[in-house]
Amino acid sequence: MGVLLPVLLGTVYISKTAMDRVNSNLYLQNCYIMKENERLRKKAQLLNQENQALLSELKQKLSKPNSKGNTLPDLNLSSGSAPNPSGSS
Repeated sequence: MGVLLPVLLGTVYISKTAMDRVNSNLYLQNCYIMKENERLRKKAQLLNQENQALLSELKQKLSKPNSKGNTLPDLNLSSGSAPNPSGSS
């Protein structure tokens, strides 16, 4: 058995080998978390790039003059009612 090391819990002791085992497990968990974090960071970057491309495409479509003369409807207006600038009903 290894040397017994005191832990902050007072009378609880843990062997050095048990502590090494716990440290190894924590190290492996930390490595996994860092790897997963990097994977998610890359995915977020790709999603951001896709979002920027779609936004650019939308802006280009909206900036082109519409040959049919149609305009985009105001989605903030409820159907059949005029806008109320004061905000009250």
